[in-house]
Amino acid sequence: MTHPTAARFRALVERRDLAALEELFTPDVRLYSPVKFTPFEGRPAVLGLFGVLLRTFEDFRYVGAYTGEAQTSADGGEAESDVLLFRTTVHGKEVHGIDLLHFDEAGRIKEFTVMVRPQSAVQALGQAVYEGLVADGLVPAPR
Repeated sequence: MTHPTAARFRALVERRDLAALEELFTPDVRLYSPVKFTPFEGRPAVLGLFGVLLRTFEDFRYVGAYTGEAQTSADGGEAESDVLLFRTTVHGKEVHGIDLLHFDEAGRIKEFTVMVRPQSAVQALGQAVYEGLVADGLVPAPR
């Protein structure tokens, strides 16, 4: 059975309701992206990224879920976790991916890992996300 926060997260993403996502994340949430070595850290950075993603993904849909426990990257502790499987398109490239959500004791998302395939989709996603982050002023423009 899917964690209640994962079910709510899924519904909000599918509705593209960025404002309502804020309450689901801990203030110090960490998001590990397939296109950036270091995580996005903190609620403002993660919400900024989600703003870009919700604009970038074409035909985004969740297609399955798994529930369990997993070790987190930040502290190495076990946490309730859900994996949400998704499909989308970015710049004409079909993307298959998963969102791995780790929850704190209050049920909020404290760690979020995104994995996608194939490599050409990772490259298309990386370019599209970078352009969106620059456009939103979240990272400096290239010189």
